[in-house]
Order: sequence, then structure tokens, then C-alpha cells
Amino acid sequence: MSHHTDTLSDRQLVKLAEKYGTPLYVYHAEKIMAQQTRLQQAFSKTRVRFFYAAKALTNINILKLMQQAGCGLDTVSIQEVQLGLKAGFAPQDIIFTPNSVALDEILAAKDLGVRINIDNISILEQFGNRFGRSYPISIRLNPHIMAGGNYKTSTGHVDSKFGISIHQLRHVERIIKSTHLHVNGLHLHTGSEIKDVDVFIRGVEIMFEMVQHFEELDFIDLGSGFKVSYRPGDMATDVELLGKKLTTAFNDFCKKYKRPLEMWFEPGKFLVSEAGYFLVRANVIKTTTATVFVGVNSGFNHLIRPMFYDAFHLIRNISNPKGVERIYTVVGNICETDTFGWDRKLNEVREGDYLVFHNAGAYGFEMSSNFNSRLKPAEVLIKDGKSYLIRERDTLDDLLRKQVEVL
Repeated sequence: MSHHTDTLSDRQLVKLAEKYGTPLYVYHAEKIMAQQTRLQQAFSKTRVRFFYAAKALTNINILKLMQQAGCGLDTVSIQEVQLGLKAGFAPQDIIFTPNSVALDEILAAKDLGVRINIDNISILEQFGNRFGRSYPISIRLNPHIMAGGNYKTSTGHVDSKFGISIHQLRHVERIIKSTHLHVNGLHLHTGSEIKDVDVFIRGVEIMFEMVQHFEELDFIDLGSGFKVSYRPGDMATDVELLGKKLTTAFNDFCKKYKRPLEMWFEPGKFLVSEAGYFLVRANVIKTTTATVFVGVNSGFNHLIRPMFYDAFHLIRNISNPKGVERIYTVVGNICETDTFGWDRKLNEVREGDYLVFHNAGAYGFEMSSNFNSRLKPAEVLIKDGKSYLIRERDTLDDLLRKQVEVL
């Protein structure tokens, strides 16, 4: 395999399925690196930092890869913080932005020395009362902009549980004043997808207005939202255009602010989604009066996005790429409605053929479960043309590991 490509061929994927068995998650290091490079280049004319959103995929090897690529880490639980430290991230390169957690989890993060991002007034007040100026924090604001593809994943709208409303700014200022909190960053999260560059820039301009109320900022964190395309012809974020427009707006603003600010982003899906492939095997072809089903050896216990978010994943038959195209509905082996894709055009599928789901790097393995007492799949990393097993497939022992037999 040449080291220059960042896509895997069907032949390579079939070989991996044969070598490691299915279902199987495969991640391609070169594609992750290419995405990271693309972001760096798009924002090369301003002070920018990228923090990988660990929740998309937390395998320790992926975290190490991100650390080696020069990313920081964006975490949402104390466990992700601990994994990040284990993977080699320095505490100051980790941001902790939890939601609905108790003060003790925040204190645990403080003890580990990571950057803390607070998203509600209650914790802000408690933290300020205890630590005052002694430990800098950043504040996550909700600008009330509806962005993104799915109500469940759009986090900037008015009904959202995320962030402190910009309409509560006076309250925030009072707390800072009375507790002497040192606020060194502001964080804005509009939701998961930047489709329209100008809408996003509008959100950033609201952010610039907020920034005027804070005197000691070192960075503004614009969250994530770089969108990748899931199906042919999908709208994806024009990263280069965004980089250009945002760089201009940000650099102009920094002249006014009188302090050199950094612009931070927290890409997750953008870095790992397209680098991931999920391989399954066709168990049965089942024809009913209305439909031809392909039943595969996996289900929403391994890839929940289609059932949970109505997400589209391109599915292809890699064992019979020259077969006649037919229409199939691809379903899993879980005893519930378990549909991966309706009415998909696939090259003729025979029992035993391998199918691949594209864009499986983000929120794939990460959201998997042992529902139906099924075993979780293995994970493989491809780097420099070599394949590495980075997680063993579950065994029955794994299902019993934490159970205590008392009867």
C-alpha cells in the first residue's frame, strides 16, 4: 500500500475482514492526519489551536495519534481527562467541558491541573467562592443560534441544556466581580454542523460582543461543527472559505481587544469520521413480499447512529464490486427493529459477502453496547501501510466480568 493515499481499497478491506474477522472497526491514521493538516492550513494566518473532541472515539491509540499530530484534547468526563493524561497529553493541553456534573468532578479535574470550562451559574459561583483568582477557568456561553443537522445534536438553541445564556451575562459579571474569578477563555458552541459559513461568522460576531465584557481572556473557543459529507453530493463545511473569512474577522477583532487572543476549535467527527470503516458479513438474504433484506452479523449494538439519529452511512458490497446493482434493505441481528439502511442500491449481495459502512470513525464504536448479550467488535488501526489490532474482540468472559454470582 502506498503511504500517500488516505483511503483504503476494497481489496485491502476484504483482507482485513479475513484476517481479523467481522464485525470490525478499521481506522486509517493517514486520513486522520490529512484532516488535521487541512484544518491547520486553512487557519495558518492566525493564532489557532485544535483540541480533538475525545468523545467521538477514545481508543488510547487514537488519542496518542492526536497528541503526536499536535492537537490538544477536548474532554467531557473525568474519565476522558484521565485517558488523555495516560495517552501523553500535558494537563494544559486538555480542556474539560462537562455538562450536568457535580462539583466533585470539577474539583477532581482541577486537582489534575487541566483547563476547566464551566457551563452553568451554580458551579461558577461555587468554584469562584472556593478558589477566587487562584485557578483560571473559561466559561461556555449559549448564543441561542440554531445550527446543525439534528435537534438532538444542535446545542446552541434556546431550549438547550448547554452553556450559560448570553442573557445571563450580568449575573456572570456579578459572580466574577464578587469572587474575583480569573476568566481566561470564552467558549461558544452552536451545535454540530457548520453548513453556512456566514451564519457561523454571525455567531462569532456575537461572541466578539461578549468578549468586550471580559478583560483577561487568552482565547476564545469556537467549539466544533466542521461537517463532513455522509452521502454523495452532501453539503460539507468549506473549511478553506471558513478559514479565510474567520481569520480576517478574528485578526481585526484582536487589534481592538488589545490582547493577543488565540482561536480554539474542538473537532471530533471532522478528524475521525471519514477515517473509519465498519466491516460486516452478510448472513442471510431474505425476500419478503415487498422487500429484499440483507441480514448482517451486526446491529445497532455496534453502530447505533442510523437508528438513533436517522444518520445515513454509505454501505457497499466489497466482495462483489462488479455485481449487478439491486435494491436491498440492510438490517442487523438485534431482536428489535434494527435497520441500517432502507432501499439501498448494492452490487448483488450473496450470503457470506462483506459489506462496508463508510464514515464509521466517529460515534461508532464509541456508542456501542452489549445489547442482546452480543459481543463488542474488534478495532484495527492502519498506519504506514501496516495493520495493528488496537482492541480485541469481546469474549463471553467480558460479559460476565463485572457480574457477581450470588445464586
